Amino acid sequence: MSMKIRGELAPKSAVSRKWTLLLCVGCFCAGMLITSRWTVPESKGIARTTAVEAEKLKLVSEGCNPKILHQKDVKRDSKDIIGEVFRTHNAIHTLDKTISNLEMELAAARAAQESSVSGAPLSEDIKMDEPNRRRKYLMVIGINTAFSSRKRRDSVRATWMPQGEKRKKLEEEKGIIVRFVIGHSATPGGILDRAVEAEDRKHGDFLRLEHVEGYLELSAKTKIYFATAVATWDADFYIKVDDDVHVNIATLGETLVRYRPKRRVYIGCMKSGPVLSQKGVRYHEPEHWKFGESGNKYFRHATGQLYAISKDLATYISINQHVLHKYANEDVSLGSWFIGLDVEHIDDRRLCCGTPPDCEWKAQAGNICVASFDWSCSGICRSAERIKEVHRRCGEGENALWSATFR
Repeated sequence: MSMKIRGELAPKSAVSRKWTLLLCVGCFCAGMLITSRWTVPESKGIARTTAVEAEKLKLVSEGCNPKILHQKDVKRDSKDIIGEVFRTHNAIHTLDKTISNLEMELAAARAAQESSVSGAPLSEDIKMDEPNRRRKYLMVIGINTAFSSRKRRDSVRATWMPQGEKRKKLEEEKGIIVRFVIGHSATPGGILDRAVEAEDRKHGDFLRLEHVEGYLELSAKTKIYFATAVATWDADFYIKVDDDVHVNIATLGETLVRYRPKRRVYIGCMKSGPVLSQKGVRYHEPEHWKFGESGNKYFRHATGQLYAISKDLATYISINQHVLHKYANEDVSLGSWFIGLDVEHIDDRRLCCGTPPDCEWKAQAGNICVASFDWSCSGICRSAERIKEVHRRCGEGENALWSATFR
């Protein structure tokens, strides 16, 4: 019975599997047909957008062009880099100046120590002030003089240079040192040296240099003067003036204090005269060929009657005195030593006024001169006789010096 039932059910099961297969195939085809009808085809003009492109479209829709934004980013980055480089450059420049200043101060201290160790001759009053000589002064005025200029020195002492207790008061209260600057004769210990030593014992107003005097040695004397002065006194300014020039000390101090914040200044009446190649003429320049073709002029430099330099420049001369070149004219030599340095040249015409009536008219107008002399004589003509008259008519008055405050 069981076999009968199996035989009857077998055909039905076979038919069912066939129809099932056909039904699946039909459903699949129907699904494909329906899917193809309801899918929207892509337009040829519209591309599919990625996430990055969608972001760009969003920026454009908000009014921001991505190319412009990129350029702005590049410019902003460039500015930041340039700014950083500029700040770094400034920092290096400031550090370099600081190191340079420290080196200058160290060299000045060494120069002072070497000067004391070497036993360079100093005036008696300087030896007495040795323990306190490194106090700070406003300025050191070195009056360039010669063995034959005793009358000039006496005329200066009788006019604008304070004497005795007044000179000491000038140093202590005003911080101003004034000395005649002279070296030694070609014959050590000779009559010329003995005469100056006797004069120094009487007045105590000399600064003796390790230098042999001579007209053609003025450039060397100038170097030695600044080196000796900066080693002896710590001052803001160092001045060189000839002994046939009239000076108003208070006006000079008031002029210099304006430049006290500046570290490297060179103050005087700046000029640029012709380079004289002809032999036998005054101010002949043997090395004229160094200044180019015939007829050329010198570089700008201060006239030699009076000029002032700051401490850093005096220290520079002291450090490098053995390699600084000497030209025939000392004012040209000094100007050449500062070429290539970071030096500010101050052209002040009050440092080169004429003698009366020029300086007198200016004084009456309230513009008192610092220094007065005659250009024709490169100093006051017959200064030993005339400087008293110049002082009377063009001097600032004694009270001006003692009432002045140099701040």
